[in-house]
Amino acid sequence: SSVVPQTVMTEVGLGMLEGAMKYGRHNYRVIGVRASVYFDAEQRHMRDWWEGEDLDPDSRLSHITKAITTLVVLRDAMIQGMWVDDRPPPAPKGWLAKMNEHVKWLMEKYPNPVKPYTQK
Repeated sequence: SSVVPQTVMTEVGLGMLEGAMKYGRHNYRVIGVRASVYFDAEQRHMRDWWEGEDLDPDSRLSHITKAITTLVVLRDAMIQGMWVDDRPPPAPKGWLAKMNEHVKWLMEKYPNPVKPYTQK
């Protein structure tokens, strides 16, 4: 897999090692996972990163790496048939297209938006 960045894969390996030491290696293949638990964990890591916390204080790994690791475990459990699909009922068809139309309307209404504040 020469197309996969080995720097990222090595960090994911550290994340997987942490999980193996905390929960038991490949526990997710035996006991399974609930989609909501892994979705919530991935969102928490992304939210913490977005709000300016680069490293997860528990593992000292990047929150981005932890989010990727969470998705790796969920996807593997899905492939193995060891996940519980507890997602909510799907949203109505076409809801995202409606939101995109609203974005288009806002962009037309405000063709020169105020630049974002990215520094204090």
